[in-house]
Amino acid sequence: MSIQVNLSGLSFFVLNSTEGTIEYLKSESFEKKQSPQNLLDQLTHSFNSVKELQIDFAKVTVIHDNELATLVPKPLFDESNLVDYLKFNTKILKTDFITYDNLQIADIMVVYVPLVNINNFMFDRFGSFEYKHSATIVLNRVLTLEKNSKSAKIYINIEAFHFEIIYVENNHLKFYNRFDYQTKEDFIYYLLFTAEQLQLNPEEIQVVLMGSVNKSNELYQIAYKYIRHVSLLPKDSMLYSNDSSSNYFTLLNSL
Repeated sequence: MSIQVNLSGLSFFVLNSTEGTIEYLKSESFEKKQSPQNLLDQLTHSFNSVKELQIDFAKVTVIHDNELATLVPKPLFDESNLVDYLKFNTKILKTDFITYDNLQIADIMVVYVPLVNINNFMFDRFGSFEYKHSATIVLNRVLTLEKNSKSAKIYINIEAFHFEIIYVENNHLKFYNRFDYQTKEDFIYYLLFTAEQLQLNPEEIQVVLMGSVNKSNELYQIAYKYIRHVSLLPKDSMLYSNDSSSNYFTLLNSL
């Protein structure tokens, strides 16, 4: 089982690892961001009311999906400097617990703040479990997809209230950032501004959209209006898939 936790929602993925089939896949978005305590209450309610979440699991993974994260090149990484890595671009508290993930496919560390109350709850319920940041999963999968490619591409992973831009060239990560959005105009502004700052020509760069998007979606439509080469990530690029799997890029690449 994999759970994606965000103050704006929860998503659940239960995999039958023997058959390689998806047993349960569902998300819940909130109208406004919750407090960590309210999020825990929602998670507790889900476990108490959904029968698919009340079985024994061979593996449990929690994905912390938040903006409290940054990337650090591994050669420059020092575990004693975690606060310094985050404090310049993220609002953190003295009491925050800071940890890090090691990208499997690149010399990059993801430094982030997990929701400790969620981790404590999961430990009490399941004992041993794994947790990581959403950026770790997204970047590992994108870089894996691009490992034999020499071209330059922008991947955009779209969630309900935010999206991530990943720029890859010659299988090297050149840029990663996360943006909150409310409207399609917010979305295209951040996309075009990023392209401008990276000196990428909208007439030439390939842009691949994934996550909560399809060809009838307004985000796809406005991207297609301003970017010449726009496509959706093929389903066979996912580790697991079903009819609704395109909406769950992070979750379905987490196990």
